[in-house]
Amino acid sequence: MAQRFGGKFSPNSPQPPTQNQGFQAKRRTKAGFRSNLLFFLPLPFLWTAFQGDPVALIFGCAAAALMLLAAWLTREGLFAQEAYEARSIARRPALPRKLIAAVLIGTGLAILTLIAGQGVLIASALGTLGAFLHLGAFGLDPMTDKGAEGIDAFQTDRVAKAIDVAEGHLTAMKDAILRARDRQLETRVDHFADTARTMFRTVENDPRDLTAARKYLGVYLQGARDATTKFVDVYNRNRDPSVRAEYDALLTDLETNFASRTTALLSDNTSDLNVEIQVLRERLAFENR
Repeated sequence: MAQRFGGKFSPNSPQPPTQNQGFQAKRRTKAGFRSNLLFFLPLPFLWTAFQGDPVALIFGCAAAALMLLAAWLTREGLFAQEAYEARSIARRPALPRKLIAAVLIGTGLAILTLIAGQGVLIASALGTLGAFLHLGAFGLDPMTDKGAEGIDAFQTDRVAKAIDVAEGHLTAMKDAILRARDRQLETRVDHFADTARTMFRTVENDPRDLTAARKYLGVYLQGARDATTKFVDVYNRNRDPSVRAEYDALLTDLETNFASRTTALLSDNTSDLNVEIQVLRERLAFENR
């Protein structure tokens, strides 16, 4: 089914609430041409393997499989790094994908070198060189947890886990709304995700806000995810405009409430800062008497 193109300057484009001027979600930009090129790297070697004897074919296919797995791990590692860099508080990726990919690339190149009739020494050298070139091109994975200074590890871990769950709900919403094949609604969901992530950054900057925002990060986002899934199921059956209007109104309410709550959290943080400054001034005045 053909889709009408929609955008900021298109007719009938959605007009989301204007109060959200905070964090705009980063797009996945690092996993671009270079990482996608790795998927094509094994193809010439695979073609060569099919021209050789059965042993060369088996080892060639194994090397190509290792290199394809390395390409996938590299791309996923870049996605994980972007998510890590976008947050103020984040845990290091559980699996060092890019480092494993570099090892797989080196192993694949070493196998292909042996198939070509070279010795083990040359194969090891080329494999090692390939692994280091991969690391030079794509870098290492984040190896340490990132947290706010002055906040204990328990607090940062609680925030990181809560944000991980909340991001999972947003991802599920995005995946569900794509099935509706409605570009304007996709834009609305993206805008709501930006609004929600503004709250995420606020909580990361001051983990004490987690208690006040826990319902928004958990219950409300889970409800929004479930409502989106059910809406898509119903809307795809009959494309009822009234159902669409109700869901659009729900997104507006969600954006408004999340933005209002974020503003309240920021106001509380300012009040806490004013209290700390006043207490410090009183102590300094007392010490100077």
